[in-house]
Amino acid sequence: MRIITHTCTECGTVVSANELEGNRVMKCPGLDCANVLRFADLPQEDRQFFLEHAEQYEL
Repeated sequence: MRIITHTCTECGTVVSANELEGNRVMKCPGLDCANVLRFADLPQEDRQFFLEHAEQYEL
């Protein structure tokens, strides 16, 4: 299992790929940050790996 994350470009908050995939588009959870994060913001290789191994990332 790989840890796949995305860092908000505005505030530096780290969000996991499974959160991004579950919501596809979400407001950054960082305090006072209105940046919009998207699953598509992850590199193609990370998106593909996550989708092919989604069962490993279920809680």
